[in-house]
Amino acid sequence: MENKIITITEEMAGTRMDKIVSKTCDLSRTRVKELLEQEKIHVNDQLEKGSYTCKVNDTITVEIPDNQPLDVKPEKMDLDIIYEDHDVLVINKPKGMVVHPAPGHLEHTLVNGLLYHCDDLSGINGVLRPGIVHRIDKDTSGLLVVAKNDNAHMALSSQLADKTCHREYVAIVHHPFNHSYGTIDAPIGRDPKDRQKMAVTEKNSKPAITHFQVLQNFKDYAYIRCQLETGRTHQIRVHMAYIGHPIAGDPKYGYRKTIAANGQLLHACALEFIHPTTHEHMHFEAPLDPTFEKILKQLETEG
Repeated sequence: MENKIITITEEMAGTRMDKIVSKTCDLSRTRVKELLEQEKIHVNDQLEKGSYTCKVNDTITVEIPDNQPLDVKPEKMDLDIIYEDHDVLVINKPKGMVVHPAPGHLEHTLVNGLLYHCDDLSGINGVLRPGIVHRIDKDTSGLLVVAKNDNAHMALSSQLADKTCHREYVAIVHHPFNHSYGTIDAPIGRDPKDRQKMAVTEKNSKPAITHFQVLQNFKDYAYIRCQLETGRTHQIRVHMAYIGHPIAGDPKYGYRKTIAANGQLLHACALEFIHPTTHEHMHFEAPLDPTFEKILKQLETEG
């Protein structure tokens, strides 16, 4: 890994931070954006947006990971394709499937299946995440949209940034609620005590907002619907744990004593976006994962 430190001079002051990093480090704007999303760029030890206007004596620290040659191979898979055209794919991802490869885990991911299904899928968003606009965790089931070309990827990414792409989830969480609606507005960043986890924290964090509605209360659990206003890593899982209602089955943020579900009971049930070419309003819904549906019926029976 290469670390670069940039000290802002009077000549640089007043310029966007991402432009300075791109020029000084000889990186493309796309690569700078990726590093920002990966929290590899800090200004005065704080996370800032690429649009941050630099000031004299600001210090920008850039961590540039070493490039690793990776061979991601197409694999024939029985993908649950909800919708497809020349620009986009909408997939209903099953629980247990990893979305994109990583070093040491280059097979059996959704990307492997996409590369087989779309033999002309471009390398947008990098070799490990071609076409992936947003991700959902391995043990979260449900909908995600995939871009099949650069224009579609840019349009959909802009909608996510502008909050015009809407995503809704359902979840089973611990403990019933005494109210029907709620909004969690709490910043999320790396857990300072465990770098493998995210947490609600003021340090090196980004704004995160989750709206939720209680669909049904049970004796020890509740069935809720969540709408993301932002899209931070593990956002719903972190936010629900933060307010004392961790998602049932969540091995990372939940209780040890929980429902045996082989992972969190979280499902991306609805997705809305504007088609990047036709500008048509697109709306999709996906039925519950079989494991989720079975456990929900058990809770309804038990009362």
